[in-house]
Amino acid sequence: MENTTVESVKVPSDIEIAQAAKLQHINEIAIKLGIAADQLEHYGKYKAKLPLNLINPTKAANSNLILVTAINPTPAGEGKTTTTIGLTEGLNRIGKQATAVLREPSLGPVFGVKGGAAGGGYSQVVPMEDINLHFTGDFSAIEKANNLLAALIDNNIQNKEGNNLGIDPRTVVWKRVMDMNDRALRNIIVALGGKQGGMPRETGFNITAASEIMAILCLSSNLEDLKTKIGDIYIGDTYGGKPVYAKQLNAQGSMAALLKDAIMPNLVQTLEGNPAIIHGGPFANIAQGTNTLIATKMGMSLSDYVVTEAGFGADLGAEKFLHIKCGYGNIAPKVVVIVATIRALKYHGGAAMDSLKTENLEALKNGMANLEQHISNIGKFGLPAVVAVNKFFSDTQAELDMVYNHVKSIGAKVAICEGWEKGGAGMEDLANEVTETIALNQSNFKPLYTLEDSVEQKIEAIAKYIYGADGVDYAAKAQTGLKKIYRLGMDKLPVCMAKTQYSFSDNPKLLGRPKGFRITVREFEFAAGAGFLIPICGDMMRMPGLPQVPAAEAIDIDADGLIGGLF
Repeated sequence: MENTTVESVKVPSDIEIAQAAKLQHINEIAIKLGIAADQLEHYGKYKAKLPLNLINPTKAANSNLILVTAINPTPAGEGKTTTTIGLTEGLNRIGKQATAVLREPSLGPVFGVKGGAAGGGYSQVVPMEDINLHFTGDFSAIEKANNLLAALIDNNIQNKEGNNLGIDPRTVVWKRVMDMNDRALRNIIVALGGKQGGMPRETGFNITAASEIMAILCLSSNLEDLKTKIGDIYIGDTYGGKPVYAKQLNAQGSMAALLKDAIMPNLVQTLEGNPAIIHGGPFANIAQGTNTLIATKMGMSLSDYVVTEAGFGADLGAEKFLHIKCGYGNIAPKVVVIVATIRALKYHGGAAMDSLKTENLEALKNGMANLEQHISNIGKFGLPAVVAVNKFFSDTQAELDMVYNHVKSIGAKVAICEGWEKGGAGMEDLANEVTETIALNQSNFKPLYTLEDSVEQKIEAIAKYIYGADGVDYAAKAQTGLKKIYRLGMDKLPVCMAKTQYSFSDNPKLLGRPKGFRITVREFEFAAGAGFLIPICGDMMRMPGLPQVPAAEAIDIDADGLIGGLF
């Protein structure tokens, strides 16, 4: 649940609100997009897949793309999804034709900490339970395709005759995945059991959202492109030190076959009966952190306004959206919405996590520097920004006034948002600010680096211009990785920085707007299939663990099949 309440306020839970809603048949939602019922691949009454032939490049070029991002979040998150859905409702309320385009939730966080990831309060997508639990099976298909490649790799290592590639098992970087938080699988040994078991080696599991297959699906334009990207996956080296790719195992055809349905976007609806397209869900720290390029272009082909989001703060999700997704997709947002909350601003101003519901104007004032840098950063891309203050019950009027007036004083647009409590009615101010900004035609998108720049120049551009760092240092392992990048001819790829979401720096404890720091690249990973390099800054978690009291303990189903506990 993305909004918290003080104890004195009694409100329905997200799932109670969702289950009380009267849903429209998915055919009715499709009609709003000009899609006939027989064009849909139905998954029951309220879900459907959209065929790729509905993408129209000409129409997409005339659509208004709105990117929702945020300041550096607290561990609780600041409500980007709620804001994205609420803004879509608000735009439709003021007479615009708008569609939300979102990522799919991962089962890991649903059963771990969050308990649901389809928006919150009265700004949700429904059917909420289905979206959070399995949905249309996309994650399962990605998991199977990923693990098929893992099986083919170990099979090739085991078989010394025929098409054996001479893969050195010590160099294999490809891991199996599972869509669950299970820390016991982070580091394992496979192929035990003697000759019949294969050649034992150390490996592990990632969560499905961290799979390169997920990143590839989200950057593919069609099935042929998907196959090509899968074939380009780097899996390790031969004993002779030569790189090995998935296409050398003839893996791309069978893997793509498993993804033939998963490549199609999913159509659902908001609580107010507006269209929502949900598709893909890559990590935002080690991957691009946004929905599929196919889904975004689908929405832009069918709607005048498309509201989409990018994970974590703007220094991660928005930067990658603009450099990677926009670069490969030849798209650009007309405006960027930066979500801020009173509690996060106080957190960046020095307030303790357990005091964020208490009024603290001094901490709030001090934390404003974090928001200011994000506004400035969006401007460096040549894009206008609008600040969305996601209102919580614990916010005081004095705090809301301080943020509103401060943002106005630095020349930025701002709106107080009550989408969680009021749905689209609480988002009309933001909708008006966004449409007025788009009408001014101020968008002049330009990336901060070119693909022809060196890898070091690309990283330095992000570190200096987005993070505010003084420079970049490379550990010994990263220097070795750089040499390999140039040797393999991967230096013309964009970079996908992997660092903490809580700070502009690579140190999660440096809150606010830190100064006088340097970024350290510890090592590199290569997503050759997806088409980006991953500089690793700090320790990145690819298989989360469950908390002491996981959300799974509260989730239940009754005799009539009614699910509860998804907050």
